[in-house]
Amino acid sequence: MRRLTCSLLLLCFALSLRAQTTTDSVKTAVNQLFTAMLQSDSVALTNCFAPGAVLQTIVKDKQGVTGVKTEAISEFASSIGKLPKQAVDEQITFDVVKIDGDLAIAWTPYKLYFKQKFAHCGVNSFQLVRLAAGWKIQYIIDTRRKQGCE
Repeated sequence: MRRLTCSLLLLCFALSLRAQTTTDSVKTAVNQLFTAMLQSDSVALTNCFAPGAVLQTIVKDKQGVTGVKTEAISEFASSIGKLPKQAVDEQITFDVVKIDGDLAIAWTPYKLYFKQKFAHCGVNSFQLVRLAAGWKIQYIIDTRRKQGCE
C-alpha cells in the first residue's frame, strides 16, 4: 500500500511538472511576440504566427458602433519593423492560460507605451496551436481604451 501511495504521488508530481512546462511554453510563445515588437524585429514577429493567422481589434466608430478591424500579419510586422527599437512596449500580465492538447488560449491584460508614453490599455485574447515548430499564434483579438487602465 505504501509503495502504491508513493507511486501515485510521484505520478501526480510528474504530471504537474509537465503542465507547468506546457503553460510556460505557451507564455514564452506569447512573450516572444512582445519581445519582437520591442526590438522592432519584423522577422521574429512574423515567426510568432501560424500560417494563415488572424489579427483583429475591436473598434468603435464615431457614432459609437462596435466593429472588428482585421489587419494582415505582414502589414503589422512591416509597420513594427519600421519603428526604432523600444518604440513599442506592450506590457502584459497573464490572467488565464488554458491548454487542451495542441490548442491553447491566453487572456492577457496589457498597457501599451509608445516612445515611453502611455498610449492605451486593453486585453489580448490569444488562440495558439502547437505545430512542429512549437506554439504559434493562430488568432489574436484585442480591445483598446485609454481609461480604466489602473
